[in-house]
Amino acid sequence: MKKKKIYLETTLFNYYFDTENQDYHADTVALFKACAAGIFEPYTSFHTIEELEKAPIEKRNKMSELIDQYNIKVLTISDEVNDLAKRYISEGTLPKSSLPDAKHIATASVNSLDIIISLNFRHIVREKTIKLTGEINALLGYNAVEIISPKEALDNEKIRSDPR
Repeated sequence: MKKKKIYLETTLFNYYFDTENQDYHADTVALFKACAAGIFEPYTSFHTIEELEKAPIEKRNKMSELIDQYNIKVLTISDEVNDLAKRYISEGTLPKSSLPDAKHIATASVNSLDIIISLNFRHIVREKTIKLTGEINALLGYNAVEIISPKEALDNEKIRSDPR
């Protein structure tokens, strides 16, 4: 069976270390462990690295180390990605202030990844975003990318260790 190529959005790097929100933290750590076990093929992008750069240095360093620790491939920024992200914004899929979020989705789309995994429920993991990015992608010849939370990814692969 083919490994699913997953895009790890910035929120996951934050929740990996956020033990105050135990459910999101546990799901995120389990997802990273599933990547290490070879269940998923993990990707992120330079967009994520740019966002991680805004964190305080100690936290930034810890989050950045996850990329090497879990052998996460980093995708480059391209004009094609930026153009698709701008299209998502111009079509009203995401608000103008969410260009970084649009770039995450566009990066996964342009690079033919299977799933975007995020805990950004405000702009990324939401019905409107999923529907409209899928429609725009189909119109422009890209595959629709599934957009889900870590919990959904773990449940879909039946790899959750603790039933909820």
